[in-house]
Amino acid sequence: MKTIIEPFRIKVVEPIRMTTPEYRESVLREAGFNVFLINARDVLIDLLTDSGTGAMSSEQWAGIMRADESYAGAESFHRFYDRVAGLTGFEHILPTHQGRASERILFEVMVRKGMVVPNNNHFDTTRANIEHSGGEAVDLVVEEGRIATSRKPFKGNLSVERLERCFAEVGADRIPLVMITVTNNSGGGQPVSLENIRAVRAVCDKHDTPLFLDACRFAENAYMIKQREPDWSDHSVGEIARAMFDLADGATISAKKDGLVNIGGVLLFRNDELAKQARNVLILTEGFPTYGGLAGRDLEAMAQGFEEVLHEDYLHYRLRSVEYLGTRLRDGGVAIVEPPGGHAIYIDAKSFCPHIPPEQFPGQAVVCALYRHAGIRAVEIGHLMFGGSGHTPDMELVRLAIPRRVYTQSHVDYVIEAVLEVHAMRDTIRPLMITEAPPQLRHFTARLREIDD
Repeated sequence: MKTIIEPFRIKVVEPIRMTTPEYRESVLREAGFNVFLINARDVLIDLLTDSGTGAMSSEQWAGIMRADESYAGAESFHRFYDRVAGLTGFEHILPTHQGRASERILFEVMVRKGMVVPNNNHFDTTRANIEHSGGEAVDLVVEEGRIATSRKPFKGNLSVERLERCFAEVGADRIPLVMITVTNNSGGGQPVSLENIRAVRAVCDKHDTPLFLDACRFAENAYMIKQREPDWSDHSVGEIARAMFDLADGATISAKKDGLVNIGGVLLFRNDELAKQARNVLILTEGFPTYGGLAGRDLEAMAQGFEEVLHEDYLHYRLRSVEYLGTRLRDGGVAIVEPPGGHAIYIDAKSFCPHIPPEQFPGQAVVCALYRHAGIRAVEIGHLMFGGSGHTPDMELVRLAIPRRVYTQSHVDYVIEAVLEVHAMRDTIRPLMITEAPPQLRHFTARLREIDD
């Protein structure tokens, strides 16, 4: 059947506060044209991020009630540990309060001034944490991953040729690790193939360099491998996910994505000495290794979430509903990153607003127009997010990130209608300039104003 249905029933509802265009205009100006600074109560449909914004299941809530809140060695930790060990095959499993905490600990342990960390595409906090440790974050995505209209199935892949060139130019002694982000968030939510992970692993082995996964959306990546990589079509998502982790020496995971929880992260190692160093840093900054900055109830919710995210009826609904949004926008004339990814649709802001140059933030201008017109909060991934670090992004994008198990098809239809209406009046969208911003991760707190004609 063609109709997409949610593989769950709604048990608890949260009201949405309706607002007027006039009210939203005042809110937008008060926030300095930065939707991160808008209160959630003033948002109708919140697509700012899929991180920690999902709805938990009845089994997750039941786990919260039975959680063990002991400081050390809680039963909830052991349930969490056993679930993650079974999923990933790793022995050294450190809980953290979220993914960026895992990144901070990893790079504090492994990166020193002057070092270089290659990746397909680093996301914002990954890049910032590498730079904070004195390193340089280098993006080596395949060429088709830099072209919005390309419909190659694995545009998230890391270029093996560019990686080899990086080792030749930099030297293996200055590359402490190689990362692969699955799925490739900054590159349009595009998946990475197992063939590519295996090829990158071979390069790392040749240079005696560890390979780490940024595995926030490992299950969505695994499901797209099942769909798009013929050799794996008959394997379960769990088997594919395990094959991905088996090729890595470690991983960072924000459980706020494919852990299906509102808070939580994981840091994984194979190397005993690195795990020991990371554990010492974790005790200093996060907490005892069996709770890692989390309550027992958070560990219980993560343990259950890492089981539920592998359910293929959920993943089919998840990816198919995102594809529905992308297909309807594309059919309406809106250029998006092709093919639709797993967790979000990325609008090509350069195509949407060709009259606005990158340095005047076309993506952020579209984000503001969507909020002004329909109360929808999205996020810019372009010059505002990445330009402040001296890095020039390949694309100017607007990400519509879909929270897990939160919105129904009628909500998505509202988003489609709103985007198409804004697209129809895109010539009226005005460019922006920054009035104040911090030196790092400026998109979170920068303030802007519209440029007068």
